[in-house]
Amino acid sequence: MNFDNVIAKREKKTVYRDGDKAIKVFSKDFSKADILNEALNQARIEETELNIPKLHAVSMVDGKWAIESDFIEGKTLETLMKENPEKQDEYLELFVDLQMQVHSQNCPLLNKLKDKMQRKISQADLDATTRYELHTRLDSLPKHKKVCHGDFNPSNIIIKDNGEAFILDWSHVTQGNASADVARTYLLFNLEGKKELADKYLDLFCKKSDTAKQYIQKWLPIVAASQSVKGNKDERDFLLSWVDVVDYE
Repeated sequence: MNFDNVIAKREKKTVYRDGDKAIKVFSKDFSKADILNEALNQARIEETELNIPKLHAVSMVDGKWAIESDFIEGKTLETLMKENPEKQDEYLELFVDLQMQVHSQNCPLLNKLKDKMQRKISQADLDATTRYELHTRLDSLPKHKKVCHGDFNPSNIIIKDNGEAFILDWSHVTQGNASADVARTYLLFNLEGKKELADKYLDLFCKKSDTAKQYIQKWLPIVAASQSVKGNKDERDFLLSWVDVVDYE
């Protein structure tokens, strides 16, 4: 394996290119269970109709776990949006269409989104009354079985030169209510300080999918609380501020 070409670096993980393969190497203290779950998720999503990099191996590299997949040559949708601001609306249309494609899939062996969020709410830095309200609201929302990416943002989409799109990073995928996935993407845009883009995205998704905006907004406090469990203090404080944005019913 060649580890000279670093193509991405995140906290506790580095992605290298070795020929036609991408090798994601995790830090030694990264949860083995989470790494194996990510590989399993990717293998399961390969069985859907979605365009994703194929998984080739899970191995050890210098005492660190690594996941080896196809390397997809192209640019991220995030890069294209920065390079071509005049095409933002066109790229946003593509972004929403791809997310709706994800939600159209069925993958019954994936973990359930509601179960994951219930666990995260229990771990959130919130008082018992607020946690109870969030658990109650989550219980009341409809149960679906749609594939939910869990981290759907423009940096996780690669566009090849021929226009073919691939969706990356399936570590957070679950099956559940698509509106929770949309709420998560909306919050991710806001976390990056892109409120105008976040609002435009939400309006477009609601229009194309014929979903009431109020329905997605019901998920915002739940998703914000569950997402707040990981991340730095500034991100956590921002997300927890969303827990009170929508009044509980």
